[in-house]
Amino acid sequence: MIRAEKASGSRRDGRTELALLLDFLNAGDTLVVTRIDRLARSMKDLQDIVHELKAKGVALRATEQPVDTGTAAGKAFLDMLGVFAEFETNLRRERQLEGISAAKARGVYRGRKPSIDVAEVKRLKEFGLGPTAIARKLGIGRASVYRALEAG
Repeated sequence: MIRAEKASGSRRDGRTELALLLDFLNAGDTLVVTRIDRLARSMKDLQDIVHELKAKGVALRATEQPVDTGTAAGKAFLDMLGVFAEFETNLRRERQLEGISAAKARGVYRGRKPSIDVAEVKRLKEFGLGPTAIARKLGIGRASVYRALEAG
């Protein structure tokens, strides 16, 4: 079975294809990835995935890296690749935060556009709807309704 996923490997949350794949694998199977950093970018996630694979009797192989989880050297190499993948993710995050700070200092960073129409929330409140009804009608969380109402 071949699976592809566009989701970021920096977090395991929301990676439905990975979850499906891990559920599908059975003892004696081999999970083949191009590179380890495509599988996970944090040591914790990588170790969790490897532990899950090992418990199921599934081997892990990377086509572009000499990874063999059945040997001590292969396990050490896998861990090193995981460390570097996590390091790369952390560097990227730091650079992004530095860029945002610099943009804020120049007055050009505004963040994302508001996804909640505060005026509509207030209008619905004045119309007599409660926070739960407003949240359902607008497809937002109740906490968002409360924040919008507190905003003005």
